[in-house]
Amino acid sequence: MLVEDVEQFTRAVASRPKLAWQVAELLPEQGQWTETQYLWVTDQTSRLVELSDGAIEVLPMPGPPHQKIVALLYRLLFAFVQARSLGTVLFAPLRVRLWPGTFREPDIVFLHADHADRETPEFWNGADLVIEVVSPSKPEHDLVTKRQEYALAGIPEYWIVNPEAQTIAVLSLAGLLYIEHGLFRRSEVASSALLEGFAVAVDEVLDAH
Repeated sequence: MLVEDVEQFTRAVASRPKLAWQVAELLPEQGQWTETQYLWVTDQTSRLVELSDGAIEVLPMPGPPHQKIVALLYRLLFAFVQARSLGTVLFAPLRVRLWPGTFREPDIVFLHADHADRETPEFWNGADLVIEVVSPSKPEHDLVTKRQEYALAGIPEYWIVNPEAQTIAVLSLAGLLYIEHGLFRRSEVASSALLEGFAVAVDEVLDAH
């Protein structure tokens, strides 16, 4: 941006009404957000926003490589589930309530038909399988934080697609912790423990286009 463009932009911002900042000042402090406030703010924005321990977290906007992987996995899982009438498969943005005060927005979620009562017009209460594609800007969010939270929420299976490590980890719930059903690498086929027969080639996923 040229210097004159910066100056013009600065003047334009300075001349704008202060209403946006006045509204922002009405929002809760971090750590004090309620579910109702979270649901309201996520209804007003197209960004991915999560809630944990009363604090909201705005997620980075995913790039095309991330979305291509999500799109492929969604198509594969949707086709498998639909052909067998197993339940519902959806993708972000979709609010999933892990427990009171904590919502996440997994990249892909599956809810078994037997648990259809967990679906509400505003969000899902938990899920049976979640898939996350690791964000390069904040990998620990998917690798550590969500692994712990999804386990505590009782989600039976968690897939972690890690383009940087070139792996797909399939985790199965054992008590309050996940154990590895498998850590799959290139030239291998990642399989589900929960959905017998569902499997994807790691190369196909990582090279999605």
